[in-house]
Amino acid sequence: MNHEIEIEFKNMLSKTKYDELLAAFDIREEEAIRQENHYFDTADFQLKSIESGLRIRILPNKIECTLKEKTNDYTHIETTDILTEEEAKQILQGGQLTAPTVIAKLQERNIAIEQLALFGTLATARVEIPYEGGLLVLDHSFYLQRDDYEVEYETTDETVGHTVFQQFLANHNIPIAHADKKIARFAAALKEKERNDGY
Repeated sequence: MNHEIEIEFKNMLSKTKYDELLAAFDIREEEAIRQENHYFDTADFQLKSIESGLRIRILPNKIECTLKEKTNDYTHIETTDILTEEEAKQILQGGQLTAPTVIAKLQERNIAIEQLALFGTLATARVEIPYEGGLLVLDHSFYLQRDDYEVEYETTDETVGHTVFQQFLANHNIPIAHADKKIARFAAALKEKERNDGY
């Protein structure tokens, strides 16, 4: 259970650039750690309306329930509870949320907890590389019969981090390409799918 300030910079990648970065850091794609992100909101998107996201993330060695609240373009406050496999299974099957720290935060924001529902799952193959005093993250994400690639840089200092990340993009000839949060990309893809399916 914790509250953590996350400062991160993100940029979308082409598959070619993603492969180039793996090669540059001598990493094979099969070394990436797979994680599943299960996203929740109410039917009227109460969390989205306050630029927040709620997810259950299943990792190889733990399961986390995290509320992510935006404070500015690059900074979020993350509130996280660790879940057991059984707790996660029950929540994902439509049971009650059992994450006390997250629930307390949701109540502070007047979110209708009983109306929360799972609206999608996104899987990610993630590579983490210590870099210039921060953490470089390469993500290959899969959702709704599509996939995408991005690079993130996590840091403890926004000013320094911004400089480091811009220099990294320049050094590797990576075009600037805005990266929405994964939950936003998933939601946009879901909306497009529903439109194409005639809903």
